[in-house]
Order: sequence, then structure tokens, then C-alpha cells
Amino acid sequence: MTIARIEHMVRSVGPVGAGRRGAYMHLSLDHLTVIDVPPWDLPDLAAATGCDGVCLFLHAMSVLPRMADYDLVTDAAARRRVRSRFQERGVRMDLAYPFTLHGRSVATDFRPVLDAAADLGIRAVNVLLYDRDAGRRHDQFAAFCEEAAGRGLAVGVEFYPPSLVPDLPAAIAEVGRIGRPSRVGITLDLLHLVRSGGDVAQVAALPAGSVLLAQLCDGPARVAPGAREAEAARERGLPGQGDFDVAGFLRALPPDVPVSVEVPQEEAILQGEAPLARALRAVSAARAVAARAVAEGHGPA
Repeated sequence: MTIARIEHMVRSVGPVGAGRRGAYMHLSLDHLTVIDVPPWDLPDLAAATGCDGVCLFLHAMSVLPRMADYDLVTDAAARRRVRSRFQERGVRMDLAYPFTLHGRSVATDFRPVLDAAADLGIRAVNVLLYDRDAGRRHDQFAAFCEEAAGRGLAVGVEFYPPSLVPDLPAAIAEVGRIGRPSRVGITLDLLHLVRSGGDVAQVAALPAGSVLLAQLCDGPARVAPGAREAEAARERGLPGQGDFDVAGFLRALPPDVPVSVEVPQEEAILQGEAPLARALRAVSAARAVAARAVAEGHGPA
């Protein structure tokens, strides 16, 4: 199937809302969904699948061996190429990875990476917090947020069970200390919400401005604790095809929060499936469950 044909199919489906989110949902294609694609090819895939934005890695990571070898932090020519491709396609860069603060981190060490994100015109950066010293973690995170703000970048804290911000209440507390709603908020991954014991009722109760971006996938109700990191990075379920309350999650999200389709598909890669096919399947599944969320949200009580 050609890209032109897929674009025609996506246009014929059109945008879809989800409950109180209104008539339109900003969809973003997450780099993990097509982890073997270099960043300059992401806008083509986003446009072909009808996504408005992309969440991307600024450089390759050894823990993700499927990634192409690139570094947008040190390679100015590559940044120009990426920026040009995104502008040509009219696709927004919603979120940048990876930013990890640990016990030895100093906020000023991230200046080159934040400079690169700002140069690309990225909206926000995603942060994981691993420092065991609570006071130092709070101080360095606050300093990091200052560095990001000075470059016009919003900051999203991603809670993740193995990290020192393991669940949604911990993330709420962390961003609450900063006190910058809509500029310092939460990256709300449905997988991490479920695996940390959270639920959609917690999402519905969040104050305005708490969530910068939501990440969508699906999965079984339970997995062995030792399999959770592999699940998160390599093999997630398509939205609407597992046990998660994906429709309820979408209905609970605050209005106007971008939704990223984050569905790594290692098995499909091993079978030789092309990135475009994987992206189309994941985004189509997200649109289908969003349509169901609308129908269920507006149906009889």
C-alpha cells in the first residue's frame, strides 16, 4: 500500500474526539512505535497516518538497540535536516526524550541537550527521576525546570514504577512543588498508570494543567514483575485490544491534552514488517478506541 493511499484513507476517516475532550484529538506518533526509524523520517510516517505530532529521541540509546545511529545534540546538520522535514510536512515535535536525573546529575549538565531541543522547536521534554535522595532530587528537578523554561521548553515528568517517581500521586507531588501548571506537568503513560496500580478515576480527578501529554497503548491486566521493563520498551498491546480501560482513560483526560500512540512492536519487526505498516496499525487502533470512547461517553447512562 502506498503512502498516498494511506493518506487518503486517513483523511476519509477524519479527526475524532473523546468524551469531554471535544471534537478533535491531537494525535502524536511516538518514536517507540517505529523505533527503527531515524528522526528525519518520522514526519513522513506521522503525516501518512494522520498524526499531528511526534515524540522523538534526540539521540540513540544502547538500551534500545533497534535505533538508528544518530545524535541530534552534537550534529547541527542533522538538526537542520530534521527541522526542515517537520516543517515541510506540517508536523509538530511534541516531546523529546531522553532526560534522566539520577544521583550524580547536575541540571546544568543538560544544557547542550536542552539547547538542541529548543533549536529543533520541540514543545516539551520528558524527564525520569532516579535520585534516591529526596531533597537533592527536588532541588535538581527544580533547577532543571529553570533551565528548560529559559529555553521556552515545557517539562513533563514521566512516572515509572522502577523510578523514584513510581506512580501518579508521586508525580503530582513532584510537579506541585514547582507550581507551573501547563508548563511543568505529567507525561501520563497508560501502561505505567496500570502497572503502578492506578486507575482512570485518578486521572479524572487531576487538576487543570497537570498533564502535558498522554501516552496510549494496551496490555494484559497483569504481567510478571520481571517482564515489565521489556513490555514497556519492546512489546505493548494495540489500543483497545487488551485489558486496559483505554476508552475510559481517554474520556478522563483533561481537554486538549495531546495523545501519543506509544506501541513498540518487537515481534512485528522480527517478522519483517515495515515501519509504515506498524505505525498505521497502532494509530488506526487508537482512532478506533477513541471513536468508541465518544460513543460510550455520549450513550445512555
